[in-house]
Amino acid sequence: METFESTQQIKLQELASVFFKLGMVAFGGPVAHIAMMEEEIVKRRRWLTTEKLLDLLGVTSLIPGPNSTELAIHIGYEQASWQGLFIAGFCFILPAMTLVWIFAAVYAKYQALPQIEALLYGIKPLIAIIIIKALWKLGSKAVKDIPTAIASIAVIMAFFAGVNEILLLLLAGLGVMLIKSRIDGMTGIALIAIAQGNIQVNGLVKPFPSSWWSVFLFFLKVGSVLYGSGYVLLAFLQRDLVERSQWLTSQQLLDAIAIGQLTPGPVFTTATFIGYLLAGNLGAIAATVGIFLPAFILVGLINPWVDKLRQSVWLSGFLDGVNAASLGLMAAVTYTLARTAVVDWFTVLLLGLGAIALFRWQISSMWLVVFGGTAGLLWQWLG
Repeated sequence: METFESTQQIKLQELASVFFKLGMVAFGGPVAHIAMMEEEIVKRRRWLTTEKLLDLLGVTSLIPGPNSTELAIHIGYEQASWQGLFIAGFCFILPAMTLVWIFAAVYAKYQALPQIEALLYGIKPLIAIIIIKALWKLGSKAVKDIPTAIASIAVIMAFFAGVNEILLLLLAGLGVMLIKSRIDGMTGIALIAIAQGNIQVNGLVKPFPSSWWSVFLFFLKVGSVLYGSGYVLLAFLQRDLVERSQWLTSQQLLDAIAIGQLTPGPVFTTATFIGYLLAGNLGAIAATVGIFLPAFILVGLINPWVDKLRQSVWLSGFLDGVNAASLGLMAAVTYTLARTAVVDWFTVLLLGLGAIALFRWQISSMWLVVFGGTAGLLWQWLG
């Protein structure tokens, strides 16, 4: 008969294996990461229901930090409490951190980036089809009635009009909550005004010398307040590291962001690259720990309350709205990604083959990514 300790050990080993594998192949940014987690965690392993995954995703959208990493941390907590939280998050981050660290060392020595465009040329079309499948499956759960359908469509339109993503999530959540809970109009207006006021973040730090400790403090502050994607991270770092403190040049920052986006795993491992440039190996560790630490703490604090939040009529409606908004944002990002990924007849062919493999033969997304990268490299070599 298995003891609790042996069962816990098995769960931790499974979490380490699953999220290390995902961290190795999770190209394409947070939306693609979430799609891969949905396939692996919900469909293949049945650790969570689709509804539970959506609730966790909705909660991650409301706290600062990298959403896909926070979702991994949530799943780890659901499976094995605090130990699982750290194992899942660490194993998801580790591959990207290691690769970015290596690239940073090469860059610091030669002031040049490895040529990996061919790899991504083949991977991006298949990432697009992986996300499309996830949208198809999540849509039936997230868009459950007329208010959530309206919220999802409105978010897509507002996103392309340039409205802030966090504001869209909050307004969609508040809007659906107001409809379902029938809160009076003045209360609703007050809540929306609070939401609009709370998404503004001022400058983070004043200039100070770039020791590993100061690097840690800077990225700890970034991780504690930063909402949104790697593009939002770029805006923060441009202002504080290039314009205010002048720790980096604009070109160094752009190269750092490029490496963070071109490697698998969290885009926030851009911090590893910058930390290395600023303070060597200790700086790489300090920056990575600093930017991700708030995510571990916030998820650990909020996860035990997710089910209770769902039981509240008000907060249940709010989560429904946020889930619908998240789906709308995923759809908008997928459209943008597909336009940049499918650029010629070969990428169209890869997209078609990926759709057949994924929808008809149920091929694992990991093998699709491997196939796409290999095809891209072969295409460059033959051409």
